[in-house]
Amino acid sequence: MDIDSIIFDLDGTLWNSIEGICKAWKIVLANYPNITKVITPEDMQGCMGLPMNEIGIKLFPDFDEDFLRKLMKEFCETEQVYLEKHGGMLFPKLEETLKKLSKKYKLFIVSNCQDGYIQAFFKAHKLDKYFSDFESWGVTGLSKGENNKLIMVRNDLKKPIYVGDTNGDAESAKVAEIPFVYARYGFGKVEEYDYVIDSFEELITLGI
Repeated sequence: MDIDSIIFDLDGTLWNSIEGICKAWKIVLANYPNITKVITPEDMQGCMGLPMNEIGIKLFPDFDEDFLRKLMKEFCETEQVYLEKHGGMLFPKLEETLKKLSKKYKLFIVSNCQDGYIQAFFKAHKLDKYFSDFESWGVTGLSKGENNKLIMVRNDLKKPIYVGDTNGDAESAKVAEIPFVYARYGFGKVEEYDYVIDSFEELITLGI
């Protein structure tokens, strides 16, 4: 591949934060004894990659819009504090691979998360030094594909690739008209992709 940069998804591509997310939900829902639902890892696995407003609707389809907005805001604030302190599970050889890649390419993150989530990932694991820029749905309100294009324009990228683990990631690469690398070790099942990796470190041997 002839590329100048790599744009990464976050959840299911760089880390797995589901355990911390479930613990944050437990903290938040303890304030609402009338809510008996327990958020499980299985619940969250089906939500990874979705924008936060869609996650709220999927988890709590019967809640009215105003209350759900308030609940999700409280959750996002609690989640960020928790993940900043405790972090998540980095995929094997993540930093070692990022270090090697960053010597050759500019690295970026584009995620459907809320504002502050990528920063929590950076703060917990001290990985911001490998990335040139990042963008999220929580800041722009745009789809992942449009945020990919925004990152490309803002950083004058000519030949980026996008690495992710869901159909939404594949679609975002298609919108941005860039090659898609499917991280098959992640959360999603993707049928259409340009390249595939079964571990993060395989990016080194992918021919880039």
